[in-house]
Amino acid sequence: MKKRMLVTSALPYANGPIHLGHLVEVIQTDIFVRFQKLLGRDVVYVCADDTHGTPIELSARKQGIEPKALVTQIHAEHVRDFAGFGIGFDVYGSTDTPENQAWAQRIFSRLVEGGHIERRSMELTYCEQDRRFLPDRFVRGSCPRCGAADQYGDVCEVCKSTYAPTELRDPRCALCGTAPVRRSSEHFFFKLDRFQELLSSIALGQAEPELDPQVRNFLNGWLEKGLEDWCVSRDGPYFGFLIPGETDKYFYVWLDAPIGYVSNTERLARERGDRDVLDYWGERADSEIWHFIGKDIIYFHALFWPAMLKGAALKLPHRIVVHGMLNVRGEKMSKSRGRLRTAREYLDTPGLTPEQLRYYFAANLTPEPSDIDLNVDDFRHRVNADLVNNLANFCHRTLSLLRSRHEGRIAAPAGWPEKLRGTFGALREARTAYERLDFRTAMRMLIEASNLGNEFLQQEKPWAAEAGKAHADLSLAANLAYALAVLLQPVVPEMAGKVLAQLGREGAKLADLGELWGGGTPAPWIREGSLREGGPLVPRIEAAAAAALLPEEPKESGPKGPVAPSGPTAKGAAAVEGGPTPGSAEPRHSERGAESLSQISFDDFAKVDLRCGLVVAAEAVEGAKKLLRLTVDLGEAAPRTIASGIAEAFQPAQLVGRRVIVVANLAPRTIRGVTSHGMLLAAGEGAGIRLCELPGEVAPGSQVR
Repeated sequence: MKKRMLVTSALPYANGPIHLGHLVEVIQTDIFVRFQKLLGRDVVYVCADDTHGTPIELSARKQGIEPKALVTQIHAEHVRDFAGFGIGFDVYGSTDTPENQAWAQRIFSRLVEGGHIERRSMELTYCEQDRRFLPDRFVRGSCPRCGAADQYGDVCEVCKSTYAPTELRDPRCALCGTAPVRRSSEHFFFKLDRFQELLSSIALGQAEPELDPQVRNFLNGWLEKGLEDWCVSRDGPYFGFLIPGETDKYFYVWLDAPIGYVSNTERLARERGDRDVLDYWGERADSEIWHFIGKDIIYFHALFWPAMLKGAALKLPHRIVVHGMLNVRGEKMSKSRGRLRTAREYLDTPGLTPEQLRYYFAANLTPEPSDIDLNVDDFRHRVNADLVNNLANFCHRTLSLLRSRHEGRIAAPAGWPEKLRGTFGALREARTAYERLDFRTAMRMLIEASNLGNEFLQQEKPWAAEAGKAHADLSLAANLAYALAVLLQPVVPEMAGKVLAQLGREGAKLADLGELWGGGTPAPWIREGSLREGGPLVPRIEAAAAAALLPEEPKESGPKGPVAPSGPTAKGAAAVEGGPTPGSAEPRHSERGAESLSQISFDDFAKVDLRCGLVVAAEAVEGAKKLLRLTVDLGEAAPRTIASGIAEAFQPAQLVGRRVIVVANLAPRTIRGVTSHGMLLAAGEGAGIRLCELPGEVAPGSQVR
């Protein structure tokens, strides 16, 4: 294991606010860093604002301020919003600093000395009215590939093609609107093909940085097309660093931006005073460097950046972790369509907390660069069912019972009962999943362990059992709550910290769970003690809060007519949820023939997802004579709550253990205060209702076809 570890996120661009897409990356990185600290590693988290380039100059012009004033303002907002989500940067700096300028000049000079930089003339667009060469974002025109109008000079936002500004059709200056001309200008080019052997080895997985196989495929595709020289300079005026020895040539923003990783490490080293920047970035440094980025900037981080570092005799990253993009309701975030949500909008939404979003992202993050879809219903259900009703409820319930019935004392347990030993494997797998960056599996394993704890409490009923046995059972449950809190710290540090504070174990590390990691049965970690005061751990997400975050988009009007049922309903059968079948105008017992029933297409029917569900708990709903609250296992990370209007036909105890058919993809609906996440299929009415059931060999979650 290397002595030191440096972890970075991609540098947010300082021309606008932090949005939820940025948060996917920094939350993923923050979870990883917090987990490494739980392991006891010497790890630092460095990030900064990316502050140079044409878009920032354009944004500043629109606001009537200087670029430096804009980036200073944006930096303060970024720092504030990241702090709101508990992101634990060791340094959050900027690329517009003397340190970054010095490192950019140093690295450029080393590349020149190594023969990796070439100066040559190129043809560019020039505005005679503004008397300046126009960077790609200062030119607008029609896409040379698809013909889309009003596109930038570097990439078409319609067909995603990339091109040079000189290729635009009907180009115009973005500043004054006049047609530019073409002029030659000398520029500096980084000769990327000199690093073909290194980059090929990276793409084959034979050299650092380590990459996901999907990302290596991207590299191989680019390498097969051939590596092109990279222009690393821009004509003035330009918001950036002047190239030494030049009067009107500046470093291109993509040259000095990643160098911000190095310069801000230097700032960290200077502030700490116990190490040097080359302890991390020296070519032979005893360190590991990890970059977390989005898949839209792989080209710069996996090709140019390793080649630049190699040419400058600096250390290459150990690993580049690439995440997918954040979509909203299955589509890319878009400001024009109202799908772009900022971190500040989230923080200002009543009823939402940062830890709810941290948990939701963790529950969707894997090592692969897979996209995440932010769906309001899924967000609300996942947080309420898994984090609130399962994990937080188990911890709060256990500690509250100890406090109210046993004076807040934890007894010395004799040992673990068989019913709780199944949690050890899940806890170990959660740790292993963290290590391989599979946060989704880590959360699923912690929920599995919490499920076993909740089942233990439900079976042993310490609120009704003999005092001595109840005290012993709750003390063991408190030990499980302790282990869960330790492993939840990377994802929900505030919630986990509240549990640990009540147990008097603040700052617990993985090593404190000792024997658990050896594979055997550990002794209880807390053998005696007194609980401190505590309260609620994390709030539920109410429908109004979720709707305020992502309001429904206006639906296109369509032809008027009958509404098709939301689920399959045969003659005399209905999906039971305490009321009439949605969308059906027919009584449950129809005397009419099948030919007179409303028909749906096969495509409509195929949209309904029917699953086998195992009822693991059932209870009456206070004040509702016909309604039962069921807990149903659908083979997911946590059981679902389903409200069902079958109380006239069944006592709660009669339902536990039955395998029922559930409409699994029905939107959540609140009935008499119970949010229901699905429907059961049944036939009949009142006391004559009969459930559609499946045999015992059908596993929960199996699809019904």
